[in-house]
Amino acid sequence: MRFRNRQDPTEAALTAEEKYYIATQWQLMWQRLKKHKLALAGMIVLAVAYASSLFAEFVAVEDVYKRHISYMYCPAQRVHILHEGRPQWRPFVYGIKVARDPVTLERHYYEDKSVRYPIRLFVDSEPYQMWGGLFTSQTRLFGIDEPGVFFPFGTDNLGRDIFSRTVHAARISLSIGLVGVALSFVLGCVLGGISGYYGGAVDTVIQRIIEFLLSIPTIPLWMALAAAVPAEWPPLRTYFAITIILSVIGWCGLARVVRGRLISLREEDYILAARVAGATSASIIRRHLLPACLTYLIVNLTLAIPGMILGETALSYLGLGLRAPVVSWGVLLSDAQDIKVVLLYPWLLIPGFFVVLAVLAFNFLGDGLRDAADPYR
Repeated sequence: MRFRNRQDPTEAALTAEEKYYIATQWQLMWQRLKKHKLALAGMIVLAVAYASSLFAEFVAVEDVYKRHISYMYCPAQRVHILHEGRPQWRPFVYGIKVARDPVTLERHYYEDKSVRYPIRLFVDSEPYQMWGGLFTSQTRLFGIDEPGVFFPFGTDNLGRDIFSRTVHAARISLSIGLVGVALSFVLGCVLGGISGYYGGAVDTVIQRIIEFLLSIPTIPLWMALAAAVPAEWPPLRTYFAITIILSVIGWCGLARVVRGRLISLREEDYILAARVAGATSASIIRRHLLPACLTYLIVNLTLAIPGMILGETALSYLGLGLRAPVVSWGVLLSDAQDIKVVLLYPWLLIPGFFVVLAVLAFNFLGDGLRDAADPYR
């Protein structure tokens, strides 16, 4: 008979304690972040959102600009798993019957239970181009066979599928937050680093500029700058213009964070040693000071992205940001400005749900990173 060598509980505890003290700061942050359930949930939601936007053509059920004249303002189709009380092997949708009210001429849609269309994975469709024509495919993630139509979120006033447009819109709305924050990150690190490291008159000038920009109401400033964008500009140029506009103020908060951290770190012994060794000021800021506050910068960036997304949504909703044929969440929500339209066709507000979901996910992740940024607390 063989006897296993059981490890002493005290020795196991000491081993775990040793692992804790020899772990790097990133390992400690990850261990603490894993305990924050909402942060993990937000991370999963954002991973799914960005993956879906990256492969939007594949995830969408049809082309984003395809019109169904016979199904304008069609409500979302219900997905069924029971037919006449009996479970089916695949989820399915019924066909659609269209009837027009003889008095109001309003269209009414009904389920045609004599026709069933199973929902399949990896279905064939019309050919489409991925990533601007990099390659062509005709396989969608899910859908139904022809001649059926499948509208998971309903259709808009032109009969275009809202689900497909929402998935494509995520690519613009989510990426504009990342690009805008990237520009803000560069400006905030450079100006905040100069302000915190040198101090004196340079610090005073930069801080007065920040205070002036922060004193201006955000939405009116964005509206004024966005109104200056020529309407005849192509979509790509307008996209970058809106990104720059959102970054005009976004760097101010980050610059203050960087300045505060650098003021507390610039008198440390290792900074003095770098000066004695002949390191330049730019090298000290880049190689020593900014990496020392990198965790705080990541947290700040995570919490700044929702502001960029909401800014683009607000500008596009007001007609001052991105415009059709560009598809973003704000552009889609601009179709729901009329309260009468919203009351009759509430599914037009579905893109707004994804805006809220993305903002909450970023905020939950930012809260988790903020708690994990100080793992020794």
